[in-house]
Amino acid sequence: MINNLLKTSLDKALSTIEKSRQLYSAGLKPVESGVITTVLNGIAKISGLPGVEFDELVKLPEDVYGIAFNIDPDEIGVVLLGDYSKLQAGDKAERTGRVMDVPVGDALIGRVLDPLGRPLDGRGPLNCSERLPLERMAPHIMDRAPVTEPLQTGIMVIDALIPVGMGQRELILGDRQTGKSAVAISTILNQRGKHVLCVYCAIGQRASAVAKVVAELREKGAMEYTIVLVTEGNDPSGLQYISAFAATSIAEYFMERGDDVLIVYDDLTNHARAYRELSLLLKRPPGREAFPGDIFYLHSRLLERSTHLRDELGGGSLTALPIIETQEQNISAYIPTNLISITDGQIYLSPTLFELGILPAVDIAQSVSRVGGKAQLRAYSSVTSSLKLDYVQFEELESFSRFGTRLDEASRKIINHGERIRECFKQDELFLFSAPEQLMVLLALAEGYFDTIALEKVHPAMVKVGNASLDLADADLVQRIVENKELSAADHDAMLQAADSAMKQFRDKQ
Repeated sequence: MINNLLKTSLDKALSTIEKSRQLYSAGLKPVESGVITTVLNGIAKISGLPGVEFDELVKLPEDVYGIAFNIDPDEIGVVLLGDYSKLQAGDKAERTGRVMDVPVGDALIGRVLDPLGRPLDGRGPLNCSERLPLERMAPHIMDRAPVTEPLQTGIMVIDALIPVGMGQRELILGDRQTGKSAVAISTILNQRGKHVLCVYCAIGQRASAVAKVVAELREKGAMEYTIVLVTEGNDPSGLQYISAFAATSIAEYFMERGDDVLIVYDDLTNHARAYRELSLLLKRPPGREAFPGDIFYLHSRLLERSTHLRDELGGGSLTALPIIETQEQNISAYIPTNLISITDGQIYLSPTLFELGILPAVDIAQSVSRVGGKAQLRAYSSVTSSLKLDYVQFEELESFSRFGTRLDEASRKIINHGERIRECFKQDELFLFSAPEQLMVLLALAEGYFDTIALEKVHPAMVKVGNASLDLADADLVQRIVENKELSAADHDAMLQAADSAMKQFRDKQ
């Protein structure tokens, strides 16, 4: 009996072992590996890897990754994405069989991260189940819808004369320290409560500058709807190069989901310089200003991904505000002209105006929105149509009057009116105006109500008029402005009456 039980148990054990043997697989798979021949300033050259493809991710020792950039017959040039100080010639490199990607999802909102998806805010790991490749095709032309909805910046001179629409690409350019980033940050802050998700991409910035921006966003409650992607000036050029593409892929995830998204590239000058450095180190032929020949394609394929999708595809939009730093007010340099030709308009910040204390230092004559009034609230169109022409005429007459020429009455009226326009367009940093507040001021300005007020009283009077929009007798009027509806003559009269009442005290004190 015992022998039979032992035999049965032995047979079962042998059967189990046989089944396990048949099901066992060694799990061996071929690994294509190569050898590092050169490591230098953020790039590596590798021999071997005959099957590697362009833009493929390559794994190196010390948990460092790189992107295959040059594919030559004898070796490949790899852009390194991490600390390469411990790499040396002779180390092994392996193919990964995939391209570089970035985590995407709602878990990123309110977080600060780098282009590799590593958190930088000390709030633990990012719990994202989805990833998207950095390089993606831009939406086809038939998948795009016209840009018709405004994206309010909260800055009166921009919303009135250089309007930005959802899905537009509006370039911000100017010399160093003229307020370019301030315009972009103000636009992000103005999206609070407007159901617009924001992505701020800092490219090669100082750590202190990025920390200041993040602190401002947190203080104003903007991090609730903002993602910050950071590369600092001491990061490898490869990280700076991929940062703009990583931020765009994150923004595209939300756009394709049907959301409205705003992305700020701060700034693409550093992005172009990082790409130039990599290209020269990899011995690609230099062109104008030592930039490689495909620098235009680099930025065009990046910015073409910003658009407004058709309703059938969710109706989401991605609005881009790329920033460029000019040298000595030279907007005809290589990178600025490239980006001016790619984008749908530009906001030029003049150092001359900045030095005169005219802030924001927007040069109205050299700024343009190619979408124009199509992306502006309807209530603005009848009010702002004459302001830009009046201001340009004023600037010409002001220059002429500096020669001491005696002016006739009509010319003096133009100068008097233009000075009030300029004073009303002055705006403190991060002090934003809602659409109804702007419209009250612009309507009173266009009708000449400020012309009878002393110049030093214009700014406090403007603030008072803006606040009067909250006390309008017709509560539905404010709602009609926000909902982009046409205003009647009676609406204009009601607003002018409220503005006149608010300005009365400033007239009495002259």
